[in-house]
Amino acid sequence: MPNRLAGEASPYLLQHAHNPVDWYPWGPEALARARSEDRPILLSIGYSACHWCHVMERESFESASIAKLMNEHFVNVKVDREERPDLDHVYQLVVQLMGRSGGWPLTVFLTPDERPFFAGTYFPPAERHGMPGFPKVLEAVAAAYREQRGSIEARAGEITAAIAQAAGGVSRPSAAATGDEAHDTGVSVSAALVEQAVTKLQSRFDEANGGFGHHPKFPSAAALDVLLRAGDFAHVRKALGAMRAGGIWDHLGGGFHRYSTDPLWLVPHFEKMLYDNAQLLRLYTDAWRALREPVYEQTARDIAAYVAREMTSSDGGFYATQDADSEGHEGKFFVWTPAEVDAVCGDDVQAATVAKLAFDVSEDGNFEGSGSSVLSTPVSMEQVAQALSIELESAEHAMKRARAKMFWARELRPKPLRDEKILASWNGLLAGALAQAGSAFGDEPMIAAAVRALELVERALVITEAPSRARVLRHVKDGQVRGPGFLDDHAFVGDAALDLYEATGDSRWVRLARSLAESILAHFHDAVGEGFFFSPDDGPTTLVRVKDVYDHAVPSGSSIACRLLLRLGALVDAKYAAPAERAVATIAEAAAHNPLAMGVTVSLVDRLVRASVDVVLVGPRDHAATRALAGAAQRAYLRDRVIAWADPDDPATLEVCAVLWKGKQGLSEPAAYVCRGRTCSLPITSAHELEKALA
Repeated sequence: MPNRLAGEASPYLLQHAHNPVDWYPWGPEALARARSEDRPILLSIGYSACHWCHVMERESFESASIAKLMNEHFVNVKVDREERPDLDHVYQLVVQLMGRSGGWPLTVFLTPDERPFFAGTYFPPAERHGMPGFPKVLEAVAAAYREQRGSIEARAGEITAAIAQAAGGVSRPSAAATGDEAHDTGVSVSAALVEQAVTKLQSRFDEANGGFGHHPKFPSAAALDVLLRAGDFAHVRKALGAMRAGGIWDHLGGGFHRYSTDPLWLVPHFEKMLYDNAQLLRLYTDAWRALREPVYEQTARDIAAYVAREMTSSDGGFYATQDADSEGHEGKFFVWTPAEVDAVCGDDVQAATVAKLAFDVSEDGNFEGSGSSVLSTPVSMEQVAQALSIELESAEHAMKRARAKMFWARELRPKPLRDEKILASWNGLLAGALAQAGSAFGDEPMIAAAVRALELVERALVITEAPSRARVLRHVKDGQVRGPGFLDDHAFVGDAALDLYEATGDSRWVRLARSLAESILAHFHDAVGEGFFFSPDDGPTTLVRVKDVYDHAVPSGSSIACRLLLRLGALVDAKYAAPAERAVATIAEAAAHNPLAMGVTVSLVDRLVRASVDVVLVGPRDHAATRALAGAAQRAYLRDRVIAWADPDDPATLEVCAVLWKGKQGLSEPAAYVCRGRTCSLPITSAHELEKALA
């Protein structure tokens, strides 16, 4: 018998629609019942690709006895954190305030008025490894709510007050912050803060294995971007190379898994998230721009190919996630035994031998004692050839044959489930990264895929609120649209629109970005305390209206909103930059102290200190010479840039780059101007000369 989740659009909620638990979606019906019956709320938050969410469902939510306890004592509410990140932001803070790490599944107990009093993440069905069993937790919480109501109410009040304080962001930097002031902004940011952040990141770098920390180890794209910007190419090379060689990279199908469970990047949690691959696509593209190493371009192209093959809907949108599990086991789709490699390669013994050595597939295996191996490439093809006493070219051809055979054999395995929500924010991240990669590599299909995705988002999820203002809804799936749209939806889509403008020269994308920026300022900006709220002023109410300045799995909505506004300020109208400059100044010192959690903000501080390098392309956008100049600008590694397309014969193109167009005179042939601050070069008409100027 299905429960109340059966009518929901979210694949995660639908996964729980046949649990014996009397689940409610978050909403008035559940909250009203909790109040009328004076029952505590058991709030469970997760997402469809979450391995431990599946484990807790199998162990507890499908258990008739545990479901009976839940139904007797609680109003049970299930939330997809990808649909309602506002709720997730608030209630993750509970676990953190209790001194534990957050994560999913998130389990929070609330009073009927939504105030939390106890929380945890995964609970096993019986006591295990020092963790209390879930039935005992349920019984203890229910008893405490009945018998110690005063203490529960006091604790709920204390936690709620602490959440309100924590959710307001970090404090304004002190007057003691010193260093060079930002270029012509008058705000308190400095080169010294950026240097402090870089030093902290270097001190936390894993010199042996690359990346940050030990385990679990996340790609930390924003932090690596800070090091790339600082010219610390040694650490960037170490991390990007280690990730590309490790099991966190899918060596057959492309794309990165969520994170590594060990320091070596070897054994991942196997879910693949659109947002991870979007951020890493952009990072590997920028690394190629800076260092021109072919492996970075190949990695970026392989990510794009994976997304096109596995994560793109028929109408061009990008799906959210792929599961870690298949056939009831984590990673089963991805791991190999030597016998499986031999069987797939058949009579091609050389291919099997090379693949097993190159991918480190052994009889012992490396995955949880199963005898199966996660594919990795710990040695070079030169070392493989040497070990087998064959020519390098022969080894490479054998590896190519083996990889193709293994990929197509793997395609016949039951695939992990895919969450086919089209989330506005994540589509913005991926579309923007594709636009950047496509323009850097001169790959028109990548740019076309980005255009198609953002056109779908615009068509399905963007609604006009006023002549100059538009709103973004959260996601669409199977024709069902869900809202509201949060700060990240507006900021990521707007930022991607500017990436598409820079890649194509199509002025409509600036108009979209500007209309979303207007909504950010109207509905999310805190004009009194500075910064940006995650939820709109007219959205559904939550316990606390959060300002989240930290990068989590995705960049903070606040930081990308600031980047969007700074880009528009340089391009269209300086009025957009001012609130972003103030917001960045408010948290600049905190970002310097905690750059792993605020990497994008550190990059924004750097942008304000250095100023962006702006390239104005003057001429018809389809003219071969204009395109050649654009290609030179798009291939260059510029820490921060704005590319403007100005056709003197097309007023619409001039309107969307009004700030940068001023004072540029049209010549008899297309030309580029390189500007920094208010100083611009003489016109440059040769792509080669533009490359030299930008270098």
